[in-house]
Amino acid sequence: MVEIKTASELSAMREAGRVVGRALVEVQAEAKAGVSLLELDELAHTVMREAGAKPSFLHYQPTFATTPFTGVLCTSVNDAIVHGIPSRYRLQDGDLVSIDCGAELDGWHGDAAVSIVIGTGTEADHRLIADTTEALEAGIAAAVVGGRIGDISHAVGTIGRARGRGIPADFGGHGVGRALHEGPALPNDGEPGRGMRLRPGLVLAIEPMFMAGGRDAYRVDEDGWTLRTVDGSRAAHVEHTVAVTEEGPRILTLP
Repeated sequence: MVEIKTASELSAMREAGRVVGRALVEVQAEAKAGVSLLELDELAHTVMREAGAKPSFLHYQPTFATTPFTGVLCTSVNDAIVHGIPSRYRLQDGDLVSIDCGAELDGWHGDAAVSIVIGTGTEADHRLIADTTEALEAGIAAAVVGGRIGDISHAVGTIGRARGRGIPADFGGHGVGRALHEGPALPNDGEPGRGMRLRPGLVLAIEPMFMAGGRDAYRVDEDGWTLRTVDGSRAAHVEHTVAVTEEGPRILTLP
């Protein structure tokens, strides 16, 4: 189902997005070598509780999942692309970790993600994150009234293909609002000028996922959630919740 939001509803979504942005800022600040993924998860939960919000991911079970999700965050390390379940694993210098956060406030959801390197990291990892971030920026720039879903997909995919990145075909962005996942689906690669026309009040989670090895194939862990690269190469994932407005794209998940 695709739901077009009113101006007041966008304002309410902005408040939910603000909680997500704040949680990601605090989690990034604490994401250092020696800190466990569960400790980061609890920090995000604390930020949400203090804001009167609820975690969108905790106990969430979409159709592809065999079990409900058990974390507040998705924490995907190194070869994990998305949907990593927080664990006792302690971050190490050089890890590449993607942190995905969703929060619900007053019935509205916000959804955003960042990818960071722990410590110094490698030039290759920093380039991968930079490419993924550039693709997010291009996708946001394409989220304009009168455009089409395919324009956003094409903007993201063009950068990924030009940089030799793999793009998992079955996972991408989505509508967001009263539900964490609404229509329309938003692939991370596609043809311009195709798909649903973009209207004022449409809200999308735009979320490029790039794999360094260049292959589009992925595998799913035994936990039923974590997506990993098949060749063991690293992956990055970044995301913002974005509203299409007459004044241009409006990012709702800034802190």
